[in-house]
Amino acid sequence: MADLFDNPMGLMGFEFVEFASPTPNVLEPLFEQLGFTLVAKHRSKDVLLYRQGGINFIVNREPRSVAGYFAAEHGPSACGLAFRVRDSHHAYFRALELGAQPVDIPAGPMELKLPAIKGIGGAPLYLIDRFEDGASIYDIDFEFLPEFADPASRRPKGHGFRMVDHLTHNVYRGRMAFWGSFYERIFGFREIRYFNIQGEYTGLTSRAMTAPDGLIRIPLNEESGKGTGQIEEFLMQFNGEGIQHVALLTDDLLASVDALQMAGIPLMTAPNDVYYEMLAERLPGHGEPVSELQARGILLDGSTANGGKRLLLQIFSQTLLGPVFFEFIQRKADEGFGEGNFKALFESMERDQLRRGVISGE
Repeated sequence: MADLFDNPMGLMGFEFVEFASPTPNVLEPLFEQLGFTLVAKHRSKDVLLYRQGGINFIVNREPRSVAGYFAAEHGPSACGLAFRVRDSHHAYFRALELGAQPVDIPAGPMELKLPAIKGIGGAPLYLIDRFEDGASIYDIDFEFLPEFADPASRRPKGHGFRMVDHLTHNVYRGRMAFWGSFYERIFGFREIRYFNIQGEYTGLTSRAMTAPDGLIRIPLNEESGKGTGQIEEFLMQFNGEGIQHVALLTDDLLASVDALQMAGIPLMTAPNDVYYEMLAERLPGHGEPVSELQARGILLDGSTANGGKRLLLQIFSQTLLGPVFFEFIQRKADEGFGEGNFKALFESMERDQLRRGVISGE
């Protein structure tokens, strides 16, 4: 995709998401259920590479590591993320000049030293410029399993997810401006959406930030009410700010959801019948199979105005790693975040909080 606007850091999309857990054997079976395959192991560290399409999930099991300390504080979670850049040396020193804090990730002998700065919740944000097949960081630091010796076999299809669509951050009340400024100042992000969602009892504010390459999207959420809403509950359970959910992109969400359900991934329940009955009114001529969407609980958003058709299909898992969950998304020319569904989703989650006694309806 061509640059949308000035791209001083040379951003080129997400490279990987790093995960860690203080409890063994939590991440690996979950990732297999999500359609990922273990394709490689680090040469000298207890670190695994899971892949699906163009998505790289790193499982860091090193106990005395930045990832290990993060997991000890926050539980099983996304403990780091990586951006692709044209020149990691240039990007790293430019970030430091603009006030980013360096994170020292020790490298062993014959290993690459990956430049990283301090990101959300103190998690490292890596800057990676070696990602071409045959010369990537994985080709150097990892050994591929025998069945993936052929480079052509190293991107298993899994459930059909092919790239990370976005990573949503939950931040403390009043901190959204700080993190918005962080991504704007250092990486040239811009705010493309702003939401203020009010339920019956609680509310949230969200700023959707997008990078100059159009491939890295990071929505920021903070609580807008004074009570214990969904963002406050996350922050308390997670023990701080962090990645609330990871959104995975597919070209066939119906098939991907069927595969997720077969694998036993618990998904958010469907909205009530009225939601689907109103789709024809909200998006006239959308052309999607409503009964198929409703049977799976898939949400539909976008626009069909002025003869154009821009649609987005999405569904969410239940929380799978403490308060962290996953989103599954298909884009048909719509570059939004399902804002037409936000209020319905927010209210359904609020009802769940009421049911569990987290908030009071009085």
